[in-house]
Amino acid sequence: MTRVFVTGTAGFIGFHLARLLLAEGHQVAGYDGMTDYYDVRLKQRRHAMLHQTPGFTATEAMLEDEAALGAAVTGFAPDVIVHLAAQAGVRYSLENPRAYIDSNVIGTLNVMEAAREAGVRHLLMASTSSVYGANEDMPFDERQKADTQLTIYAATKKANESMGHAWAHIHRLPVTMFRFFTVYGPWGRPDMALFKFTKGILEGTPIDIYNYGEMWRDFTYVDDLVRGIRLLIDAVPGGPETAVAGDNLSPAAPFRVVNIGNSDKVRLLDFIDAIEAEIGRKAIRNYMPMQTGDVPATWADAGLLQALTGYRPETPFREGVRRFVEWYRAYHQI
Repeated sequence: MTRVFVTGTAGFIGFHLARLLLAEGHQVAGYDGMTDYYDVRLKQRRHAMLHQTPGFTATEAMLEDEAALGAAVTGFAPDVIVHLAAQAGVRYSLENPRAYIDSNVIGTLNVMEAAREAGVRHLLMASTSSVYGANEDMPFDERQKADTQLTIYAATKKANESMGHAWAHIHRLPVTMFRFFTVYGPWGRPDMALFKFTKGILEGTPIDIYNYGEMWRDFTYVDDLVRGIRLLIDAVPGGPETAVAGDNLSPAAPFRVVNIGNSDKVRLLDFIDAIEAEIGRKAIRNYMPMQTGDVPATWADAGLLQALTGYRPETPFREGVRRFVEWYRAYHQI
């Protein structure tokens, strides 16, 4: 049994990770600010479900509250910290950039300091495929240079990677950063494309399709993603002896970056077709130009994840869409 402190457990990915860890018999302490970026009732439902499982406790406070975060970590005495909480959303970062600095930079520094004080054996932190920014050489490989971020959200996540490396070097604290690729699935965020598209099609309202649908994404089903995180908990970076083929293990610190993606580039219009087929109704399509800060394509090379864990995400997007629509209908009683 491992004691795992997880930030963002009322959020989409944190909820699924906590549920997986609890099912394996681990002790999980959650931490979440319950912000109103989207419907707090959805967050409350997720936490309520986790509280039904023995072995789960939670603190509701902000990452920026250094004292509250430190007390929660100290009180739990974790073996591992998985930092998922963040101000999310590429598009919202255009409207409210300061929220991203507060949560993603200051909040992450507080998490790193709490991890150092607790002496955890492994700190794992979420990054994003958005750090690849204007890169066009695909599939994206962790060893590629990633210095052309296009939004404040992506810039804060790249900052987290640099901060994590420095912390790993200074304190010899093993740090793994994982870059997520377009995560989707049941209990997802209402601001995400699949949620918006499903809602619009069911309600008969128009859905906005950017870049006239000429976009490609590496859609990663949430159960696959959290399985990858779970396995990476045990893939602790250290010296050269911990390196594997295709690694980007730092020569200066126990630190690495790992893509978690489906390794399959899917056209947005094909994704929408799958939602329509599952619902049995055509969308009212509102084609629009590319949004500022968006990128036309993402596509992960997940070879390093497989080399480290023996695992690679593989849920076909049509199967993932089917499961999401099934959940959405049940949740909203449609």
